[in-house]
Amino acid sequence: MSKKLEGNGRWESSRMMLPQHKEALINRQNPDLESKPVQKPTAEEHEMILNSILLPMMLTMVERNGKEFEVSTNMLKRYYVAATQILMQRIHSEMVKNKNELRARKIKVFEDIRPDDDLHYKYLCRGYEYPFAIMRDVVKSRISIKMGEFVKALLNDMRSC
Repeated sequence: MSKKLEGNGRWESSRMMLPQHKEALINRQNPDLESKPVQKPTAEEHEMILNSILLPMMLTMVERNGKEFEVSTNMLKRYYVAATQILMQRIHSEMVKNKNELRARKIKVFEDIRPDDDLHYKYLCRGYEYPFAIMRDVVKSRISIKMGEFVKALLNDMRSC
């Protein structure tokens, strides 16, 4: 008789193991290597992810406007440039704070380039990977709101001095 027909030998040459079966086998052999359930990001973390995208855009916009003020012939250009520098410092400090908080929560955000008009990104959050897209109009309105908050805080600080 052939070896494939002896005992359980007929299955010896046709074994197949699915990844799920392999993982279950490893978990049975090593019970202390239990896998934790994937934690999706909270609403606060979603806001932080969005800020990690918007704040660099805002910084670029303010920097570009500051350079335009520097070459202008406006009488108040010194004050505009100074206000722009202060605004850039605040946006940068907010960016650093947001980036550190994302790092502490083990969240990474990556740009995903696609040929359409929307902005595509994906983020990795404690084992959870999720792609998302933001429409340019939404980005513009969110930047406008965020910029208004920064300018309002700057004006309040200027009034208190």
